[in-house]
Amino acid sequence: MNFHLPVGTWVESAVDWIKDNLDGLLGVVSFVVTSLVEGLTYLLLLPYFFVVIAVAALIAWLVRSWQLAIGTVISFGLIVAMGLWVPAMQTLALVLVAAIVAVLIAIPLGIWSARNPTVRAVLKPVLDFMQTMPAFVYLIPAIVFFSIGVVPGLVATVIFALPPGVRLTELGIRGVDSETVEAGQAFGATPAQILRGIQLPLAMPTILAGVNQVIMLALSMAVIAGMAGADGLGKMVVEAISTVNIAKGVEAGLGVVLIAVFLDRVTASLGSLGQNPSSLLWMLAHRRSAESADAASAAGTAAEPETPAEEKELQNA
Repeated sequence: MNFHLPVGTWVESAVDWIKDNLDGLLGVVSFVVTSLVEGLTYLLLLPYFFVVIAVAALIAWLVRSWQLAIGTVISFGLIVAMGLWVPAMQTLALVLVAAIVAVLIAIPLGIWSARNPTVRAVLKPVLDFMQTMPAFVYLIPAIVFFSIGVVPGLVATVIFALPPGVRLTELGIRGVDSETVEAGQAFGATPAQILRGIQLPLAMPTILAGVNQVIMLALSMAVIAGMAGADGLGKMVVEAISTVNIAKGVEAGLGVVLIAVFLDRVTASLGSLGQNPSSLLWMLAHRRSAESADAASAAGTAAEPETPAEEKELQNA
């Protein structure tokens, strides 16, 4: 039996049709994506490297701890010492832009899926397909649409990193206690008010866990983006593979790992922002609370009469 279902041929025809009829739209997407990535890369490389390291360490201390800040300085310093600062910032810019685009798509889709069973039923097999399809396959139509460069790598990265953001957003919204939602409805809150005031705040830790997974998956696509021609550490890994250059491959891979550890620790700490006693935000908030308590105590002490005569005078008044 020689029957063959030409699914691949149908997809190829659809890709050719999109390329022929939506070339203007694809050009706009390519321009916007290229401008975002190159602009962010320029901003990261504009100051001296120690300025970027200092800002990264401050962010780490704000959201996590001074230990992470020191680790960030050491990690980024190692990247500089290996001569990987420019490709590392190119990779970081690509990952951040891809993660932001994926999150902007994933969170609304997750909310819509959580509130609409029909949408959930449609999205589930689509997300399963996106998550299980080999990531290399996404590069083929992306390269056809956008040619070689950073754009096909970013598009493939967004598609690959999107599903966990949608799933965890949906899980967080649906996991909110139904009695809490019913209490809001009993007080006359509209669905939009319930979403903003109850569901999103209570689901935020789960949503931020999804954001963390989106960023990690986007960074894991750095090598595949490098195969599409995107500059950065991934491109160095691809070059090392093609030339069997062990030293170059290990250094580029280590650079990816160091960036991944920083992004993972920072984004994982966003769910408990200001609650870690080692974080700078917690210290500042605790200090402010202590100053407010001292001021209130001083005001209360000043209001008390200092001598029995003053107390009697106040009572007569």
